[in-house]
Amino acid sequence: MKLHIREMGTGKPMMILHGLFGYSDNWQSQAIKLSEYYRVILVDLRNHGHSNWSEDFSYELMAEDIFELCQGLNLEDLILVGHSMGGKVAMHFAQRHEEVLEKLVIVDMGITSYSMHHNHILDGIHAVKVNQIKARREADDQMSPFIESEGVKQFLLKNLYWVKKGKLAWRMNVKVLEREMPEILSALPKGEVMTPTLFMRGELSDYILDEHFDRIEEQFADVEFDTIPNVGHWLHAEAPEEFQESLLSFCLR
Repeated sequence: MKLHIREMGTGKPMMILHGLFGYSDNWQSQAIKLSEYYRVILVDLRNHGHSNWSEDFSYELMAEDIFELCQGLNLEDLILVGHSMGGKVAMHFAQRHEEVLEKLVIVDMGITSYSMHHNHILDGIHAVKVNQIKARREADDQMSPFIESEGVKQFLLKNLYWVKKGKLAWRMNVKVLEREMPEILSALPKGEVMTPTLFMRGELSDYILDEHFDRIEEQFADVEFDTIPNVGHWLHAEAPEEFQESLLSFCLR
């Protein structure tokens, strides 16, 4: 599948993959700063952002989408960065196409399976009456009973756009993403990765726990861990300077 991308900067390529319900715009601020050092490529994964929708959805397919993109752009010695679901896509890609990579950065995503914890988010999304509301603030009001975090609400509401005057729609394929939630939450399959890899996590997040380190080290032969203090799952948004310092100190070596 041909994916929508945004590019900025020159030099060695760095590709960034967003998480579930996100798209490339979420990484715009980080990309502007990182483009001082790299050719930064922001990707909209399938069923997200400006990329095409498909009934077919799996990590294997998304990894192959990224490989097709790398071939089309003639990329080599790539630094691949993935957050949350995008991190799992990046890990699948590394297992299949390690020859393309120079380094791998996984942002707050482990290799284990996760229990369903998106119910309140899906309830909030379904509460938005996209065919009826006339102003974006109405979507915020409809979502609020289900989603307490203002940051999460604004993250989701970025996906709303005007199809035409008076009619909103989601940029993400909610139906397929909800249907494929077991796949999205699934564990990384067995398979060793030799690429130098950094696993970053937020101190307040529970996606990567201390007890997960040994299992990660079994699959990633050259791995480092870094914890950003006092932040949760969206560490790149909550602590952008600390995040960038950690990322660059690993990538620029």
